[in-house]
Amino acid sequence: MSRRSKIIHPSKAILVWLALSACAVMQLACGGGSSPIQTPVASSQPTFSHVILLVEENHSYSEVIGNSSMPYLNSLAAQYGLATQYYANAHPSLPNYLELTTGQMESGLSDTWCCETNDDNVVRELVSAGKTWKAYIESLPPGGFAAPDTGTYVRRHNPFSYLSDVQNDPTQAANIVDFSQFATDLANNTLPQYSFIVPNIDDDAHNGSLARADAWLSANIAPLINSPAFQSSGLLIITFDEGNQADINHGGGQVATVIVSSKARKGFKSTNVYQHQSTLRLILAGSGVDHFPGAAAVAPDMTEFFTTQ
Repeated sequence: MSRRSKIIHPSKAILVWLALSACAVMQLACGGGSSPIQTPVASSQPTFSHVILLVEENHSYSEVIGNSSMPYLNSLAAQYGLATQYYANAHPSLPNYLELTTGQMESGLSDTWCCETNDDNVVRELVSAGKTWKAYIESLPPGGFAAPDTGTYVRRHNPFSYLSDVQNDPTQAANIVDFSQFATDLANNTLPQYSFIVPNIDDDAHNGSLARADAWLSANIAPLINSPAFQSSGLLIITFDEGNQADINHGGGQVATVIVSSKARKGFKSTNVYQHQSTLRLILAGSGVDHFPGAAAVAPDMTEFFTTQ
């Protein structure tokens, strides 16, 4: 029996999603926790042995798609699936990373929030379902989740460091590792069910150029996509945490989001509106989990990107 408390008809999902999104904006007023309403996973939702989310930084859709400085990412967007109406939830960065992890912005509109959240989250749901995860953080300093901003590492790009499930459990805390471990895990065929990847601020287009970010993707992500394990049953989602600061569409601006998988519709361009809570829902649904944190509970499904629908 599923843990869903209540099932609502899919035609009502968008109304509830908008209500929960408004609640997330006023987090302190509305309170936290998992939604008591859970829309069912679509029957057309495929599952994957490995789901990977990679987050880039601070550029709007128009700055990325069609930009000759990012030939590799644009080649993936042309070959696989591209969400043309995908929007970040807020400015600045941290609330977007938390939305991708808890389905709530948690920190309000702040990058300096330093608290712990006990709200439902992707780690809790994966662990409850018996699934594995790792956060591969480039330039992670000694200290793991407790490490302060150091060099090209910034904690606000490491949302797992704010979760009580991680802070209070050494086993889960050990799943936050330096990105250098990713190549080893890939080569040894030991990637977890869910991998969260963030390049450092020089390589994710935050401080460095889009050309540098694209070169990093080509060097580090092409081997993943070409691997037998990924080709067999892998899903890669590449998105940007937020658009540029002048872009406030839907809160955080329009951003490029690319869906890469052997199960993805080739050359597909979606015109449906999505935000980060839909990506969180896809991460869990694609991992075989049917209970979702925060606004992901009723967020629009992204099943249209896959050939199994």
